[in-house]
Amino acid sequence: MNAVRLPVWARFAAPVVVGIAGLLAWYAFVASGNAPRMLPAPFAVAAEFVGRAPLVWEAAGITGTNALVGLLAGTVIAVLLAALAATWRPVDGMTAPLVAALAVVPIVALTPILNTMFGASSQFGRQAVAGIAAFVPVFVNTLRGLRQTRPVQRDLFRATAATGGQTFLRLTLPTALPYLLTGVRVAASLAVISALVAEYFGGPADGIGTAIATYAKSGRAALAWAFVGGGIAIGLLFFLLTALLERIVARRLGALRP
Repeated sequence: MNAVRLPVWARFAAPVVVGIAGLLAWYAFVASGNAPRMLPAPFAVAAEFVGRAPLVWEAAGITGTNALVGLLAGTVIAVLLAALAATWRPVDGMTAPLVAALAVVPIVALTPILNTMFGASSQFGRQAVAGIAAFVPVFVNTLRGLRQTRPVQRDLFRATAATGGQTFLRLTLPTALPYLLTGVRVAASLAVISALVAEYFGGPADGIGTAIATYAKSGRAALAWAFVGGGIAIGLLFFLLTALLERIVARRLGALRP
């Protein structure tokens, strides 16, 4: 059976309708009087978000910067190690248990250690947590992409006397690029989440995560939820940018294929 392709307007309208329905359900639940004390009405959250916008965006900038630094560092290290693992089998054997260990390491347990290790005034611990979270999906996807070239393709490049560098730039890298970008898109969300979680456990007294914890503990629920909205905005921005980059590269590669 052929899948039915929705028109463009429907693809944009569907999430908007779902969002409005969710807000109405939220408002109805709070208005019923059965909502917990820490769940304010959406209008109260919106009022705090608008009224405290400079404070929210300042904290969002700090969290977003930590997530971006971690994403970039984790991506670069992952790509380099994946290239080595795809080239030399001993490196592949050594990195496999390392990646498996990083994939299951509990962020909430690692964060306090890194924050204490690098000091209460340094953002490096939070950036390191985001980098570790971003490393695994980028490494796994890149390594898979680097192994997608077929023997007949490599033989063709050898028959034309292409050097190793030319083969990598014109065959291996273009083949692996879609896999790399998929890994980056997944890693972007993980980096934001990890940066937010890291802000709960020590480090400097700034960022979205710290603000949420502080205002929730002090009973200012609407303001805490306003900062949750700031965290959601960061995650959506990272996702949209990486998805857009992935689509642009896919179109460029598609145009180059015969």
